[in-house]
Amino acid sequence: MMYQTGVSSMKMDYRQVCKNEEISLLIEKGNEILHELGYTEHSRKHAMKVAETAGKILKELGYGKRKIELAKIAGYMHDIGNSINRHDHAQSGAILAYQILKELDFSYRDILVVTTAIGHHDEGTGTAVDEVSAALILADKTDVRRNRVQNPVPASFDIHDRVNYAALSSALRIQKEKEIIQMELELDDSICTVMDYFEIFLGRMLMCKRAAEKLNCKFKLIANGSKLC
Repeated sequence: MMYQTGVSSMKMDYRQVCKNEEISLLIEKGNEILHELGYTEHSRKHAMKVAETAGKILKELGYGKRKIELAKIAGYMHDIGNSINRHDHAQSGAILAYQILKELDFSYRDILVVTTAIGHHDEGTGTAVDEVSAALILADKTDVRRNRVQNPVPASFDIHDRVNYAALSSALRIQKEKEIIQMELELDDSICTVMDYFEIFLGRMLMCKRAAEKLNCKFKLIANGSKLC
C-alpha cells in the first residue's frame, strides 16, 4: 500500500517553526492560563530551552540531523495544549500539533514523530517510546531554575515554586563514552532540601531514568554533590 508522504520536513526547520505566529500564540496563551492557575513559567523561554536541550542530547549522542531537528520542534511545541486546558495537555497538544504541522507541509512520518513525543511527555500518562520522545522528556523534566517561578509572593509558594526558586544552578551533562546522562543540581537548602526535591520530583526522575534507557544510557541525578539516583 502506498502512502502520501507530503513534503519533506526539512523544507520547514526549527527556526521557522519558532517564528510561526500561531504556535507562539498558543504557547503564550498556555503560559498565561498556567500563571493564573499558579503554575511555574511555561512561556516561549521554557519552550526554547527544552527544544535546544532535546536537540543537544541527540546531537551529543550521535543521532542524525533529522531526529535532532524533530526533537527540537517537539520540544518547542510540547506545551501548546496548555492553551486549551492543563488537564490532558499532552494529548490536546499533540492533536493541535498534528493539524499545524500538516498545514505547514511536513511529511506525515515526521508529523507522527513529533506528535508522539508531545503526547507522551507528561509523567501522568506518558513514557519514552522512541529517541525523540526520550530527548523531549529529559529536556523538559530537567528544566529547573529560579526564574521559572511566576508567583511574586514567597510566603505563598507551593512546593514546585520552592524547588525552582531554590535552584541555584542546574546542568544536564551527556557522557557518550560512559553512556551516562547526568543532571547536576545545586539547591539552596534553606529554601528546599535535597530530600524535598527528590520526594516531589520522584515521578519525573523515574521518567528520566526510563527515557535515558531508551537512548541506551543511564540517568544520574547529583544534587548538592550527593548522588540521588
